Amino acid sequence: MNADQRDIRGVLEQVGAIVLGKERQIRLCLSCLLARGHLLLEDIPGVGKTTLAHALAKTLGLSFQRIQFTSDLLPADVLGVSIFERESGQFRFQRGPIFAQLVLADEINRAPPKAQSALLEAMEEQQITIDANTYELPDPFFVVATQNPQDQAGTFPLPDSQLDRFLMRVHLGFPAQEVERELLNGVDRRDLLQTLLPSMDASRLVGLQRSVQSIHVSPALLDYVQALVAYTRRPGGFKQGLSPRAAIGLLRAARAWTLLEGRDAVLPDDVRAVLDAVVEHRIGPREDGVRGSARLLEAVAIP
Repeated sequence: MNADQRDIRGVLEQVGAIVLGKERQIRLCLSCLLARGHLLLEDIPGVGKTTLAHALAKTLGLSFQRIQFTSDLLPADVLGVSIFERESGQFRFQRGPIFAQLVLADEINRAPPKAQSALLEAMEEQQITIDANTYELPDPFFVVATQNPQDQAGTFPLPDSQLDRFLMRVHLGFPAQEVERELLNGVDRRDLLQTLLPSMDASRLVGLQRSVQSIHVSPALLDYVQALVAYTRRPGGFKQGLSPRAAIGLLRAARAWTLLEGRDAVLPDDVRAVLDAVVEHRIGPREDGVRGSARLLEAVAIP
């Protein structure tokens, strides 16, 4: 086992000890971060979305800020604000919570679109612009957002431009019965969070991200990814086709999953493993109600 695999296993084991019974979801979340993507956790309240974000930040050794999105949240509450200092006669920019390596946008769809839009430039360009001044954000920089189901009261749907900036959307779901029994008998997960120590630091995480970029992709694998993307763009059936940005994100996510699997070349199974998390929130269900990713896997043959 090489150094990359040891570090990855350490992260998966430590986060898995906090969020029980969600091995696949944790692997998807780590793949998203290794692919330099932003992550959307969608599910009902109380299944561990916020706990998972905290555990990832602590285990990866990242600076962390939590922003509680509410109906009265303003962009300045996220980005920061310029304050006039009487002594100097000048404005001084006071940085907001966006200036952290991992930012938790908690219940992002409880804030109105104006507040949601404060994240757009940050997520796309890793910078923000205030009063014609541009400020660079930390490196690495991730937004992990939690979202309640849209049929719940008091939620605002995320616009497509915002959704497309999340590389993955992951659902946690209810725990299995034996896992829930362990949660009932065990220590409060919030108390366990306080005991976590970093398994790596930010520089090591950046090194793993570089390893993702070096994973080999064959021409046949590229043909498969292009075939999947092209199928979503056919007239009718899907809400909208996958954009070039989504196609690039799908390939990055598959490379990251390959690294987690301990291989150095992407297989079609790696693409299929991340497909649902990467594309479902972009293309939506087909007109017949079938999940878009499931229909893709059936319709597009592996080369």
